[in-house]
Amino acid sequence: MIHTVSQGETLTIIAANYRIPIQQLVAANQLSNLNMLYVGQKITIPTLPDPEMIPYTIHISVSNRRLVLQHSGQVIKDYPIAVGSMVTATPIGDFVIVNRQPNPGGPYGSMWLSLSKLHYGIHGTNNPSSIGKAVSHGCIRMHNQDVNDLAALVPNGTRVFIRP
Repeated sequence: MIHTVSQGETLTIIAANYRIPIQQLVAANQLSNLNMLYVGQKITIPTLPDPEMIPYTIHISVSNRRLVLQHSGQVIKDYPIAVGSMVTATPIGDFVIVNRQPNPGGPYGSMWLSLSKLHYGIHGTNNPSSIGKAVSHGCIRMHNQDVNDLAALVPNGTRVFIRP
């Protein structure tokens, strides 16, 4: 997968967001000076497939509190979700799923899907009454069965578009 460097990003931030060792980024991109990134630079993320080759996309509407799964542009699933509270808002932007953890425990329910923004993900919940509300710390919460269904369909590298 290719990541385009944004304003303020460093190699350390990029490595953290994609959950890979910085040395792996350096090797994959043949970087000699770690401090010489520039906005618009293309960085290969060697651990993820090209998202353009994945037919699935996830579209999240924070205001509608819905997650829509599309396959080749066609809606195939529509799920209710919980989103971040006003104080800990869900990040808006374009991300990819970078890894997953079944049964992470605690408030994360039965599945955790990490987004390419450190500390954020799509996950189940041990509090199903929170679905439909703005109550999380910025993550996308789903009913456990829904996040399990989603995780069974989408591979790592799937694009996630979060809109207001």
